[in-house]
Amino acid sequence: MIDGRLSTFLHRLVKRTMSVDVNGIAHIQLTVSNPEAGIPFWEKLCNFLEMKTLIRGENVVYCIGSRTGVLVRGAPEGKRQHTFDQDTSGLHHFCFRARSNEDVNRIFEFVRDELDAKIIHGPEAGDHFAPGYYSILFEDPDGIRVEFNHVPGQGHFGDKGRLGPSGPGPASRYGEQGLQD
Repeated sequence: MIDGRLSTFLHRLVKRTMSVDVNGIAHIQLTVSNPEAGIPFWEKLCNFLEMKTLIRGENVVYCIGSRTGVLVRGAPEGKRQHTFDQDTSGLHHFCFRARSNEDVNRIFEFVRDELDAKIIHGPEAGDHFAPGYYSILFEDPDGIRVEFNHVPGQGHFGDKGRLGPSGPGPASRYGEQGLQD
């Protein structure tokens, strides 16, 4: 039998080294400087993504479904002069996962035709980011960048991925050219 102190020590050691596999992102909360444009934009986009409006108030909308939630609120009156800047500390952009390239294409058509969003790039392959990577990128009325992508199979964890069985492992750099060593 293991001494009680050794058993407690081993239990704590194992507990500290175990990781947790989270189940995605539950919700994203955004603050917009132009709520009159931003809140309807986001509600319409979320509803297109089969999310339902849970909260709709004078200065807020919160939509849930599709395994996530998006809450958008207007900045307080005294802080609306500060607009989104992708190159300062904080959010750069965020990316939703689509189930297929066709879904990415349909989302692009909706964003372009129904939301009149500023398109950064339409549907395009991005194999330099991940095997089979396919995405669109656009901005909401505040300039917050939103991406939708589809990566087939296991992506970087699959046979052709950096973290797959024969992959080269983590990249040391990334940028417009993708992942690089």
